[in-house]
Amino acid sequence: MTNIFVGNLDFGATEETIRALFEPFGTVERVSLIVDRDTGRSRGFAFVEMADSEQADQAVAALNGSKVGGRALNVNQARPKQAGGFRGGRDAAPRGRREPRW
Repeated sequence: MTNIFVGNLDFGATEETIRALFEPFGTVERVSLIVDRDTGRSRGFAFVEMADSEQADQAVAALNGSKVGGRALNVNQARPKQAGGFRGGRDAAPRGRREPRW
C-alpha cells in the first residue's frame, strides 16, 4: 500500500473529485480529505492510498504540478508521521495562560 500526499488543493475539492484524479492510474483504496475540525472546510490537502506502488508512482509523476481548480498540485509520496511533535520547554504553556517572563 502506498500513501500519497496531495497538497495545494482547491478548498472546494471533495473526496470524490480527488478519487477521480487518481483512478485513471489504478485502484484507489482510500481518500482522506483533511478538514478543519471547527468549520468542516477543507484544509487544502489530502492523502490517497493506492494498492500498487508502480501505479502510485505513475500517478505522482503525472499529477505533481498539474493544475486543478486553478492551483498547481503538490503530489508526492507521503512521509511517515514523526513521533512526538510536542516541543516542551518554558514556552510550552497553552496560549492565553502564559506566565510573564521577568
